[in-house]
Amino acid sequence: MAGNSQQLLKTVIHAAEEKKAHDLVALNLQGISLVADYFVICHGNSDTQVLSIATEIRKNAEMAGHRVRLEGMDTARWVLVDMGDVVAHIFHKDEREYYHLERLWSDAKAVETV
Repeated sequence: MAGNSQQLLKTVIHAAEEKKAHDLVALNLQGISLVADYFVICHGNSDTQVLSIATEIRKNAEMAGHRVRLEGMDTARWVLVDMGDVVAHIFHKDEREYYHLERLWSDAKAVETV
């Protein structure tokens, strides 16, 4: 199952990068939280970009056979894309600075991506 969550993580990162997500960070939560194996955190500089990133992640995850739940698409300030083992948080730039999830999950190690 770990391989499956790692592959999903790669899919999510690639989709976010395709839509030019800013300051993308992937956190490994395995052994720290039961919520998910990985959090992906990034931001867009406009509502349109936030929605575009979330839509691309959803589309790619569903094409890979994963069930996806979205929250926050109506306001585009903090969109949560829940795929079970991987949860993506797409913020509008201002909200990301305010909530600073990386600090809240400081026990988690950042995942190195190539």
